[in-house]
Amino acid sequence: MPPSPSPLYPASPAAPLPSKERDKGVNVQVVVRCRPFNDDELRLNGPHVVMCNEARREVTVTTKLLDRMFTFDKVFGQQAQQKDLYDQAIAPIVNEVLEGYNCTVFAYGQTGTGKTYTMEGPARKSKNAGELPTEAGVIPRAVQQIFHTLESQHAEYNMKVTFLELYNEEITDLLAPDEISRLVDDKPRKPLALMEDGKGGVLVRGLEEEVVYSANDIFNLLERGSAKRRTAETLLNKQSSRSHSIFSIIIHIKESNIGGEELIKCGRLNLVDLAGSESISRSGAREARAREAGEINKSLLTLGRVITSLVEHLGHVPYRDSKLTRLLRESLGGKAKTCIIATIGPSFQCLEESLSTLDYAYRAKSIKNKPEMNQKILKSALIKDLYMEIEKLKTEVFAARERNGIYLPRDRYLQEEAGKKAMSDKIDQMESEIHAKDKQLEEMEASLESERQLSAYLSSGLEATKNKLEETEDCLCDAQEKIKEAQYIIKERDYVISRLQQSENELVQKAANLRAELESSVEDIAGLHLKIDRKSDIEEQNHKLVQSFQSSLGEHLESLRRTVANSIAQQQQKFQDTEQQLRSFITTKEKVSEDLKEKVSSLKDIYCSGLKGLNGMVECHDKESASTFEKLNGAISGHASALEELLSVAVSEAELVCKDLQTTLQNQEREIIGFTKQLQQGAMQNIESLRTISNVTIEFFLSLEKGATELCQALYQSHKTQQECLEKLEETYQECSKREEEELIQKIADMLTASSDRKLDLVHTKLKHLRETGSKDFQEMEHGMLDMHGISSKARIKWQSYMGQAENTYAEHSASLSAKNSQLQGLIQDCVKGTKAAGDKWKSGQRTLHELEAKNVQQVESIIKDGIHTNELLLKKFNESNESIVSSIDTGYAHILDSIESSLTNDKDAGTATLSSCSRQSTALTELQTSHHSGTKSIEDLADRCFNEEYTEDTPTCSTPKKRNIEVPCQASIDGLRAPEFEKMLVEFHEANAPLLMGEKANSNRSPIRETKIPIFADSSLLKDGRLPLITLN
Repeated sequence: MPPSPSPLYPASPAAPLPSKERDKGVNVQVVVRCRPFNDDELRLNGPHVVMCNEARREVTVTTKLLDRMFTFDKVFGQQAQQKDLYDQAIAPIVNEVLEGYNCTVFAYGQTGTGKTYTMEGPARKSKNAGELPTEAGVIPRAVQQIFHTLESQHAEYNMKVTFLELYNEEITDLLAPDEISRLVDDKPRKPLALMEDGKGGVLVRGLEEEVVYSANDIFNLLERGSAKRRTAETLLNKQSSRSHSIFSIIIHIKESNIGGEELIKCGRLNLVDLAGSESISRSGAREARAREAGEINKSLLTLGRVITSLVEHLGHVPYRDSKLTRLLRESLGGKAKTCIIATIGPSFQCLEESLSTLDYAYRAKSIKNKPEMNQKILKSALIKDLYMEIEKLKTEVFAARERNGIYLPRDRYLQEEAGKKAMSDKIDQMESEIHAKDKQLEEMEASLESERQLSAYLSSGLEATKNKLEETEDCLCDAQEKIKEAQYIIKERDYVISRLQQSENELVQKAANLRAELESSVEDIAGLHLKIDRKSDIEEQNHKLVQSFQSSLGEHLESLRRTVANSIAQQQQKFQDTEQQLRSFITTKEKVSEDLKEKVSSLKDIYCSGLKGLNGMVECHDKESASTFEKLNGAISGHASALEELLSVAVSEAELVCKDLQTTLQNQEREIIGFTKQLQQGAMQNIESLRTISNVTIEFFLSLEKGATELCQALYQSHKTQQECLEKLEETYQECSKREEEELIQKIADMLTASSDRKLDLVHTKLKHLRETGSKDFQEMEHGMLDMHGISSKARIKWQSYMGQAENTYAEHSASLSAKNSQLQGLIQDCVKGTKAAGDKWKSGQRTLHELEAKNVQQVESIIKDGIHTNELLLKKFNESNESIVSSIDTGYAHILDSIESSLTNDKDAGTATLSSCSRQSTALTELQTSHHSGTKSIEDLADRCFNEEYTEDTPTCSTPKKRNIEVPCQASIDGLRAPEFEKMLVEFHEANAPLLMGEKANSNRSPIRETKIPIFADSSLLKDGRLPLITLN
């Protein structure tokens, strides 16, 4: 049985729209979808040239010269799901189909950009209509929505589907029965004819319409038809569609009007999957595939020319240049609502095709359609047409089966022959009737003559009847009064009926207004329910997005916490290493200090031993001087006793000479004793000075040890502060990490520099420049180190003072010793001179005592020479001892300088190691900061992508009903529509017709009218309900 012709876009009657809406039109809705990178593009690692901003509905394409930006109705990026595209762009169109509109959705784009995936999705695995895969396309979701909506409304409906393929400008039916398909497997499919239906639409003759009763039926038909589509593998797509396909769903829904009549509402949804535009050089098409690509590009080029003509409002639109444009005529500039899904690729390899697709879609956005709702038809008329179509098809089937050379059904042919014969018989009958009528006319003329004779006879009898009429006139007046009363009663009834009809009309009008308001409210409620559902879906999607973002944020924060914890552990290890270095440095300094103490102690012992040697020499010199003086006194006493007898004569002169000599010797003895005491005092002062410098040195080292202890405490306090800061690092890391790092480095550097400066100040004044430079570089630690600098400065000043004092004391002692020696030599010379003078005076006695005197003089000179020699030896020993002490002190001083230099070198090494550790620690902190910054940046990017790109906003659909004032009638107005009571209406009628009653009473008193008049009563109210008007006899 050949299928009946099926119109793709029948020119069905449409409900008229207001003139403004018809002139204004509706733009074609254009949606752009960008697919993700495929495996080949990921392997090539090409640049990303297409950026989609879903919130602003913009697509930006980056080219070598400039960036191009396009704005569309909807934009879906690489991460968009099938459900998102359907809910936001296609679901409203399906709702309009259920309202009675013709709607079309078709996908356009380059081969391999996901057109078939968007329209159909992957192969459907589940047969349960209530369960759809997440990747289900537009067609399965539309089918599910249609059935779900109709079943939720408990509507009575009928649904049919068609599925055709346009391949090389030939139309084939993808739903043809399998028996026919098996018959034509070995030969090409017979193309279907595309015809005009005479009403402005097109139909495909022989297109199979399948009646469906569930979503599974449609899914099975879709899979069956998709399996028959022509596909091939190209370089751009492993399963590339080589033909255009149109899947149509026709829905008839029954509804009732106010009068209870059953109407049929019709809607049509066309889902078009266009073949992809492609470059033969890039797709690798050869021979037959190249010819296919040429036909595809030709039909798409015609589609582009049609779009250009519609956008530029040209007089001629080339619909007839391609069968594709003829099939889509109603969708482009016609009475249907259209949505175009443009699919593009994100890679640089697809740049040219993506720009071409976006230009095409941007031009198509300016096309204006004038959608009209299909006119509703009566169910009875539809059933009648269907019955007629069924009977017609039956007869055609019978005629095709008999194959008797008659192309019409036999019954129909016999019926037509019988009709012709009956018409001929009727014509003969009518001719005989005409002859009979002529005869009847002649008979009527004869009858008319007889009637005239009868009229003359009756006129004579009229005079007699007039007399009788005068007699009956009085009776008629009485009857007329009764008739007037009856007419008045009838008027009362007519008035009451008119008032009741008026009340009924008002009630009907009010009910109609209330029904219209109720229908509008029902539509508003439906729109509000749709909006609530859309809001719920968006909220659920955003809730899932926020949960996903929360989990991602938790993972990032956990990673960041682990990074910070690892960094803290590394910093603690660094601080422990630094603390260990400082402890080793302090231990080394303690050892150096102990060595310095030992060396100073040995220097002190050397100096004390030197002083003890000096004291021994002084005591020896004192003993020798006493023995010398004793010898000298014994010699003088012996010489005196020996000379006593000889000099008894010159006692007076001798006593004077002896007194002078004794006085001189006493002065010499006092000078020697004073010099000895002075030497002892100098030695004691030297001992005290050594004790003082020893105490100062001990105090310096104690202060140095105290400063080192304070330094350790400061380091421990700094370490404790760092530990506290690290515990608060998660909250204030960005604010405090850099400052704490600088403070720690500065404190350690300041303390090391201050310690080095203190040691350099103690060693040599030439290091003053370094101390000043360190003081200028680290002024923040200057107040904390003032005490240590003061102690070191005082020790240095006391040490210098001691050295100067020792040198001055040594110089003074040397000068005093020289002066005393000179003075002693002068006294001895004076004594010699006095002796010589006494000898001169005692020349006479000298001669006598020459030998004795010479002997005594020799003895005295021998004793003096021995004393002088002893003093010289003592002075020499003293100088040697002094030089030995100075040499020992210089050696100890050199050793101390060497120790200090070694300590300084160790301090520099320790400072360099500490600075190196601080530098490594700073580098580690910098790396931590970089890692932390990258972590926070990734969290920020994740939040930005989640809340700016993936977060779904409720896009206004302009279908939400606006707030309006609904006039609700009050109870008083409803009561006012009631008809008044019967008695009140009679009172109103009497009041309104009181003048008329007065006139009629006056007329009743007049004399009877002589002439008889029979006028027709002109009150139109009395003509209601088919009643004849009353007449008045005057």
